[in-house]
Amino acid sequence: MERPVSHSFDVAHVAERLRAGNGGYEVVHESPGIEVGVYVLVAPEPDKQQPHEWDELYVVLEGRGVLTVEGEENALEEGGAVFVRAGAEHRFSGYEGLAVLVVFDKSQT
Repeated sequence: MERPVSHSFDVAHVAERLRAGNGGYEVVHESPGIEVGVYVLVAPEPDKQQPHEWDELYVVLEGRGVLTVEGEENALEEGGAVFVRAGAEHRFSGYEGLAVLVVFDKSQT
């Protein structure tokens, strides 16, 4: 089956739905080599993610918080982004409501 040339998705709608359900992660696009998702964190729920096997990029859609990567704190707010190497310990903290677009580079596997 041939893949479509393009695929559109509404990340704001997904973030809103996840926020209403007290947060979570949802894949909005997946194709060979890439996964795109929306990750919403709502305080006081902690960020429970573990290191991933792929490089990833977080882009803040709304809110603010701190992403600690291997002990280094990265203050983030809307429009900010941070790269995290595969296998690196990382966790968000200091947020009330935070929505991020997550892009995984799965071409490494």
